[in-house]
Amino acid sequence: MKRNFLLSLVVLTTIIARTQTLDECCRLAQEHYPEIRQYDLITETEQYNISNAARAWIPQVVISGQATYQSATPTYPEAFNAMIAANGLDMSGIRKDQYKVAVDVSQNIWDGGQSKADRAIAEAEASEQRSRVNVSLYNLQSRIQNLYFGILLLDERVAQTETLIEVLNANMNRMHTYYKNGVAMQSDVDAIEAELLTARQTLGQVEASRASYRRMLEVFIGRSLTDEKLEYPAMTEVTSRISARPELAMFEAQSNRLSAQRKAITASTMPRFSAFAQGYYGYPGLDMFKSMVSSEWTPNAIVGVRMSWNIGAFYTKKNNLNKLDVAERQIAVQREVFLFNTEMQTTQDDGEIVRLRRALENDNRIVELRRSVRIVAESMLENGVIDATDLLRKIADETTATLNRITHEIELLQTTYRLKTTLNQ
Repeated sequence: MKRNFLLSLVVLTTIIARTQTLDECCRLAQEHYPEIRQYDLITETEQYNISNAARAWIPQVVISGQATYQSATPTYPEAFNAMIAANGLDMSGIRKDQYKVAVDVSQNIWDGGQSKADRAIAEAEASEQRSRVNVSLYNLQSRIQNLYFGILLLDERVAQTETLIEVLNANMNRMHTYYKNGVAMQSDVDAIEAELLTARQTLGQVEASRASYRRMLEVFIGRSLTDEKLEYPAMTEVTSRISARPELAMFEAQSNRLSAQRKAITASTMPRFSAFAQGYYGYPGLDMFKSMVSSEWTPNAIVGVRMSWNIGAFYTKKNNLNKLDVAERQIAVQREVFLFNTEMQTTQDDGEIVRLRRALENDNRIVELRRSVRIVAESMLENGVIDATDLLRKIADETTATLNRITHEIELLQTTYRLKTTLNQ
């Protein structure tokens, strides 16, 4: 007894483990979708940009060297040259060939807020890129849902076609008996056999379509579904209020990027202050008179504070800010269009849900009646009241009614989950 219980528990666990849910498929699809790797790349780029902005406060060092030849250099006046010569001194002046190896060091004191603006732009751009990836991954849910519910519908069509084949097989055997007893004609047998072959042909086509859908879903989720059955999602209630869709977050991120760019434009019009130090070894030195006497290389240094102000930035500031205002209005229009389309889709899905629920109210009764009529028709055929063509018509009516009910049920589920996705609930 205990062994049987454990065996049943293992079998039950295996069956549960082989069941795949819609939520699990959506999660696996997002994790397997190649675009998920964009998050890490965006973060790396953001860190590089922020690091570059911060390095504006690191002392900037420039090493340079030059060798020049000038057409003229500073010289003594003629009267002074005569006095020098009279005293027996040799002061030929600065040579025309000059050499210098220099190191320039500068340190920002105030950059007008440019580095802060650059950091804000880097963060805003990364946030916008992440929001775009979020939108892409969110839209992936709709594709998974279409495949998932398509497979469920094909599963039901396979099951219904197999049931139809069983019914036709039973009537085929019955018809052979009638034919041997002289109650039915060969044409009756042929009619049912033709319908049976058509049903088997349809079953093969439906199974091929289902296999194709399952392979596509396997590609999305990155795993095999060979031994797994898709579970019917539970019917849920959906409110008509839209929640935080990732598209809305993307529009907000775009506005934040424009705000950061406005600060950068303002910072470009501000003056810059920096401390600097310059040292060089070469000829001539800063002591001009010494270089006139001697051509030896000497060390030299200059330190100070520098102010620079790009007045030309004011020429384009107004136009650049106006361009950002236009971009802001474009984002507002895109947001309104998105909300309008969302409302239209919500209205359409609400109406479709109402229609499907009304259709389902009578579907079960219609199937019962069609099945009852088919059973009576089988009895009437046995008594010779109707022929095989009439029976096949009744079987087709029952099959159609059953497929309509199944289709309505799955379409109601699919529409409900599509509405749920539209409203992000």
